[in-house]
Amino acid sequence: MSGARQAADDLALRADVLVIGGGMAGAWAAEAAAREGASVVLVDKGYCGTSGVTATAGPGHWWAPPDPPEARRRAIAGRQAIAFGLADPDWMEAIIDETFRRLPGLGRHYRFTPDDRGIVNYRAVRGPEYMRALRAQALAAGVTILDHHPAMELVADGDGAVAGARGLRRQAGGGRWMVTAGATILAAGGTSFLSHLLGARTNTGDGYLMAAEAGAALSGMEFTAAYTIAPRRSTMTRTMSYAFADYYDGDGRAIDAPFGPDQTLKIARALLRGPVYCSLARLPQDVRDRLHTISPNVPLVFERFGIDPYRDRFEVTLHTDGTIRGIGGVHVATRDCATTVRGLYVAGDNASRERVTGASSGGGNVNSAWALSSGIWAGRAAAAHARRVGAADRGALRPLGRAGLQPAGGARPLDLPALARTVKDAMHPYDRNLFRSAPGLIAARTALDAAWSELGRHGDGRAEPLRQRELAALIASARWSVASALVRAETRGMHIRADRPALDPGLGHRLLARGLDEVVIAVETAAGPRSQLEPVS
Repeated sequence: MSGARQAADDLALRADVLVIGGGMAGAWAAEAAAREGASVVLVDKGYCGTSGVTATAGPGHWWAPPDPPEARRRAIAGRQAIAFGLADPDWMEAIIDETFRRLPGLGRHYRFTPDDRGIVNYRAVRGPEYMRALRAQALAAGVTILDHHPAMELVADGDGAVAGARGLRRQAGGGRWMVTAGATILAAGGTSFLSHLLGARTNTGDGYLMAAEAGAALSGMEFTAAYTIAPRRSTMTRTMSYAFADYYDGDGRAIDAPFGPDQTLKIARALLRGPVYCSLARLPQDVRDRLHTISPNVPLVFERFGIDPYRDRFEVTLHTDGTIRGIGGVHVATRDCATTVRGLYVAGDNASRERVTGASSGGGNVNSAWALSSGIWAGRAAAAHARRVGAADRGALRPLGRAGLQPAGGARPLDLPALARTVKDAMHPYDRNLFRSAPGLIAARTALDAAWSELGRHGDGRAEPLRQRELAALIASARWSVASALVRAETRGMHIRADRPALDPGLGHRLLARGLDEVVIAVETAAGPRSQLEPVS
C-alpha cells in the first residue's frame, strides 16, 4: 500500500482492499483479505474493537461440530422450519462449517474458556474481549486501521466499478480522506433506526445507502420488526435472563407471555394497553452467581436503579433492533458475498441474511456465524478481485454520494431533529411497525418520502456533514423497509401484517428493493430480479 498526503489536513491512500466498518464482520473480512496477500485498509466510524453491537454483548455463534453429522442436520432442519421458505440449507451448512473451522484460530489472541465439563467453549464469547482480539488479529495480519474515519461515499471508475471511498477524519487533525482500492467491502453494520440499542450508535445504515448509490439492491428489508425487552429507561437489550421472566400488568395481574416465539408479540400488545412489569425471581441461582461474568452490563443497570430483579418487579419496554437482530440488508448475489456491482462486496449486518435465516431473526448465534463467515468470504473474494484488477490506472474516479452531500435543489438549513423524529415515528411504534397494516405503512411512506425529498433537495453536508449523511441513510433504509412491507401483503415470520394475518403461498420468494428517489420492489428468481411489483396503495 502506498499513501501520500494531498494537503495538510487530507489523506490519500491506495490499497488492494478497503473495508468499511470495524465490527465483527469487518474485522474478520480485513484479516481474511490480508491472509490472501492483499494490502488492506480498514476504516471505522468509531474505534475498531469497541464500536458496534458486538463489543457490548456476549455473542454466541451457531456451533455444530461435524461429528456426529446428525447434529448439524438437526440444527439446519430447525432453522428451516422457521425460515418460511426463504432460506437455503446449503448456505446454512456453509456458515456452520466456516465458523467451526475458523473461530478456534482466534485463540492466538483470545482466551477461550472451558465449560463445566472441562470442554473448551468456542461457541460463546465475551464481546469486549472478542472485539479486542479481532483488532489484534487484523493488525497482526498487516491491516492498516483508521479509527474515527467515517466513510461518507463510495467512488467509482468510468465503467461503474467501485474503486474505493471517501470520508472524514474526525481526529488526526481533521480534514478528509480517500482510499483507492481494487475492491471494497461494506461491513458498516445495520441500523436500529435510532432506538439507542446498546452499541448501535454508529449503526445508521450508512452501508445500505452507499451500496444503493452504487446501484446495488437490498433484500429482506421487510423483516426489520425485531424488538427486544429491556428495563424501562435503559437500553440494556441483553435477553438471556428473560428466558426465566414473569410479566405483570399495572394492576399486578399475570400476563400470559411464556418464553417462546410469540412472547414479544404478547408483551407488545400488553404495552399498548398500559405499563408492563417483570420479575426475574425464577432465574436459577447458578446463573445469578455468574451473571456478572457472563453479561456484566445486565446487573449494572439494576444496581444503578436500585432494583433487586429477583425480588422486585421492574417496569420494562421493547426497543426495536431494526436490521441488527432483523434480517434485511444489501442483496448478496453470489456465495462469495459479492453484490451485483463490480468491485463491491458486503458482510455481516450490512448484508441481507435471508439466505441463512429466511423470514425469522437469527438472534445472536446464527447472526454471529453469518458475520464471521460472510466477512471471511468477502475478504477472500475481494482480495482475488483486486489481484485481477491489478494496479492499472482506473482513470478519473467519480464520487457516488448524493443525499446530504449534493443537493438536488438549493442548499438551505434543515431541521435535522425533525427528520430524525420522522424515522422514529415510522419505525418504532408497535402499532405501526410491529403490527403492520396498509394504512399505517402508507402513512409512514408518505412522511418518509417527504423527509427524503427535503434532505435530498437541500442537504449539502456543510453543517454537520456526518449527521446529515447518517439521516439520509436512516431515511432511505426506512423507505426500503416500508415499501417492502407494503408489497409483502401477508404474515410471514417476523413480518406481521395485522390486516393480512395469513401466509400467502404466492409470496414465497425474496423481495429486492432498489432505488433512491423512487423505490422499486422486484422478485428474486434464479435468473435474477424480474417483474417489478406495484406498491400496495
